[in-house]
Amino acid sequence: MLLRQFSISSLIFILVFIIQESVINQLRLPAGGFSLILLIALTWAALSNPTAGALTGFISGVLMDLSQSSSGPMGHWTLIMILACYAVAFLGSGNDNVRGTPVTNIFLVSFACVVTLTAFVIIGLLLGMSAGSFSKILITIFSNGIWALLVTPLILPLITRLHVVVLGDQARI
Repeated sequence: MLLRQFSISSLIFILVFIIQESVINQLRLPAGGFSLILLIALTWAALSNPTAGALTGFISGVLMDLSQSSSGPMGHWTLIMILACYAVAFLGSGNDNVRGTPVTNIFLVSFACVVTLTAFVIIGLLLGMSAGSFSKILITIFSNGIWALLVTPLILPLITRLHVVVLGDQARI
């Protein structure tokens, strides 16, 4: 990923972060809502190669750590997002069937969202963070997966077009 592409990608994620903090977090959505920056980062990574995926995870993770609603130590989201975006990009780049169909990308991103949130909770517990009850955590993670299934089809065409403009013709859906 060239410096120009990295800079443009960073600006896109900063804009998404501002939308997340100023609009999405203010809405009182049922079952906790969703994280727009998480979904966009995982979608961007699914369309990228593993190196670009890891860089996407770094950018989005740092921004998620800076969020007012972030409850973990600094670097917690960064670690999780680098690993998650790299894994999604690795799974997406190795198989043309994943890149070729939007339905597969939707399910990949939704499943990755659930796995990412589960890893955040598990690593947070290892780091000594306090967590709520098991049932509340389970409901929140499950509802985030449902929200991901509902929101990802809406953002996928826009993210695909942005990805092609910024990173070239690496992925077309």
